[in-house]
Amino acid sequence: MAIKLNKEVEQRLLGSIQRYCAENMDEEVGELKARLLLDYCLREIGPSVYNQAILDAQAAMQDKIAEIETICYESEFSYWTKK
Repeated sequence: MAIKLNKEVEQRLLGSIQRYCAENMDEEVGELKARLLLDYCLREIGPSVYNQAILDAQAAMQDKIAEIETICYESEFSYWTKK
């Protein structure tokens, strides 16, 4: 599954890549090089990050589902024990 970014996010990321390269690598990077690097990251690194995020979300949901038993449990056949 390809990761699609909206235009605003893409532009902000391109600017961030350009700034990072300028400040940390002492290299001015134009928009084309920044776009190539962003495309590479989205294709090569993005799926791993996405898959880990899905695993994290699943684990969080499973924790919440496990809590349902203790939060939403109601004793059965308790009519006669309450009298």
